[in-house]
Amino acid sequence: MGMRGLEPTYHALMNGTDVALANKETLVAGGSVIMDLVKRTGRKLLPIDSEHSAIFQCLEGNRDRKVKKILLTCSGGPFRGRKRSQLTTVTREEALKHPRWDMGAKITIDSATLMNKGLEVIEAKWLFDVEPENIQVLVHPQSIVHSGVEFMDNSVLCQLGVPDMRIPISLALGYPERLDNPDRELDFFTEGSNLTFEKPDLETFKCLGLAFFAAGEGGSSPVVMNAANEVLVQRFLEGRIGFLEMQDKLWDTVHAHKAVKDLTLEDILSIDKETRERV
Repeated sequence: MGMRGLEPTYHALMNGTDVALANKETLVAGGSVIMDLVKRTGRKLLPIDSEHSAIFQCLEGNRDRKVKKILLTCSGGPFRGRKRSQLTTVTREEALKHPRWDMGAKITIDSATLMNKGLEVIEAKWLFDVEPENIQVLVHPQSIVHSGVEFMDNSVLCQLGVPDMRIPISLALGYPERLDNPDRELDFFTEGSNLTFEKPDLETFKCLGLAFFAAGEGGSSPVVMNAANEVLVQRFLEGRIGFLEMQDKLWDTVHAHKAVKDLTLEDILSIDKETRERV
């Protein structure tokens, strides 16, 4: 989990191994290094995040077609619909109650702040070679449409399924084949009968807008954002800072940083370490 996934991914690719990537921070912090390595080695980097797996599936057979927009869906987390003033007293226990997915503590807190979706925006930028302004986040509380792609003719392809991580995991492990899945199928007359989409609230959930900013800055900005976020989430889980304080300190840290370009793996690790110590 987190930044510690970068080096194992790097060495796996260096050693000629295909990677089923379940660690988004690897591309958030080291996207340029990892994707350059993928091109040089010719190895496969197959996404396991349900959203990126969905985009990957929508692009199968469409790699030569220009993409107008990546549509990245988001459940909205446990505080969807609340305003900033309603989050001043949020507790650790409340933030850990995700409405759709059963995940570890760190990623669940990231989902509550929408930082998880911000990390996925940067991951999508690297995986699918798109600019951040061509990625649109859609709040989709049912978690049935896992993401999609809009092409230049305004045609949209999406991937749907029950919210079950075994599906994207099996796709990556069995690729290019699809493995048999005896578990629950999507029932379009119940779960699929009322699918809704909303715009994310960037004033309340500052982390998502911050991720778009860091992605646009490029270079070391996403490295700093990711490192600071990991430290601040841990402080929140320990009860040492508040929910909004976690987001505000992260915002200040990233905006105070002057981005450095053309990073090596060693540069990334050094900036990550220095940021953690400072935060």
